[in-house]
Amino acid sequence: MNDKTPPYPVFTEEMKRDYTILVPTMLPLHFNMLIGIFEHYGFHAELLETSGSEVVQCGLKYVHNDTCYPALLIIGQLINAVQSGKYDVHKIALMVSQTGGGCRASNYISLLRKALEKAGLGFIPVISINFSGLEKDSAFRVTLPMLHRMVYAMLYADLLMLLRNQVKPYETVPGTADRTARELTEALIPTLCRKKIRYKDIKANYRMILNTFDAIDRSHEKKIRVGIVGEIFVKFSPLGNNKLEEFLIAEQAEPVVPGFVDFCLYCVYNGIVDRQLYGFGRVRAFVSRLIDRFLVGKQKDLIACIREHGVFVAPSAFDHTRTLTRGYINLGAKMGEGWLLTAEMLELIESGVTSIVCAQPFGCLPNHIVGKGMMKRIKENHPDVNLVAVDYDPGATKINQENRIKLMLANAARQKEERAHESDPTVPLPR
Repeated sequence: MNDKTPPYPVFTEEMKRDYTILVPTMLPLHFNMLIGIFEHYGFHAELLETSGSEVVQCGLKYVHNDTCYPALLIIGQLINAVQSGKYDVHKIALMVSQTGGGCRASNYISLLRKALEKAGLGFIPVISINFSGLEKDSAFRVTLPMLHRMVYAMLYADLLMLLRNQVKPYETVPGTADRTARELTEALIPTLCRKKIRYKDIKANYRMILNTFDAIDRSHEKKIRVGIVGEIFVKFSPLGNNKLEEFLIAEQAEPVVPGFVDFCLYCVYNGIVDRQLYGFGRVRAFVSRLIDRFLVGKQKDLIACIREHGVFVAPSAFDHTRTLTRGYINLGAKMGEGWLLTAEMLELIESGVTSIVCAQPFGCLPNHIVGKGMMKRIKENHPDVNLVAVDYDPGATKINQENRIKLMLANAARQKEERAHESDPTVPLPR
């Protein structure tokens, strides 16, 4: 064996023709768009949508139970799919992202390979999606044209997620917002796969998406807006947070979820922070500044379209969000979601969202520090804000999680009635 031959199965160019790449779920709208782009470049991929106790049990069987909850779910979902009998195990590959930082997410791929060996499936290749120079031996490579399309896919999906959450709690015909988001996702994928992408078409599509959601019939009542922050997987994934957004809507609240593009920008900006704090990475910092300027500019164009439309609430631009950490946390705190988690709580508060759920997985110490650990300081400066940290792990019951959130919602409803009484004394005080 050549010394440079990796000690694990590699996804080769020949596999591209007839292998199916299984992708674990996190952001269904975002990942379906990415899969559409992968298909355009000749890869056949499938997003897994399985959930339930069988996924958790499979993860517990093949992953050490001291491993963080997202790893357990991701690996459990992948192995559960492989063992389902639905696929030819000799014609599939598995895809996992690697952050490359101090988070244990950098080790998911090695944990998955170990789990496959334990299950007698060590011959299945695992593909790493990363931008840190890890695992360069795979035939699956993200090229610049592919990355360019992926950027616009993430912007589209962030907009779809934002509008769905602002419409769904008020829709008069249940299911309309979800159906609209799915239909628009399918309609937008071909536009991302054209030979040439024109930016004026991208912005025209933003306006089309806004108009489409605005046309959905909905009530005009004002519900309690509840922000969701936390570790990236349990923040976004219905599998990881027990369908938290659905639960909030069922409890007559409106979920507010900061977009995925902010997390991407956070990862990029850390390259600039490393240069400022430690003096190394001059080239990386230069490239990071270029990418940051490009992405922030595109994000601001999207925000401008939302504000110009005038119906929906736009998020803050990332270059403003990152300034909110001053006086709270240093930008050098960048393990896991790092300072971004604190910044997102402050961004939500600034935009008038005064009830926030911080979703935290078992085994994620960084997020307990930058999430739960910052709540006391935030409450000192914003005493009317309702913050609740909810732990997600195999041993936590859904009832306990939901009861904690219900208590927060009850307190938020009481505060709302008190404010209404202050502005109009004829409104009775809550009992």
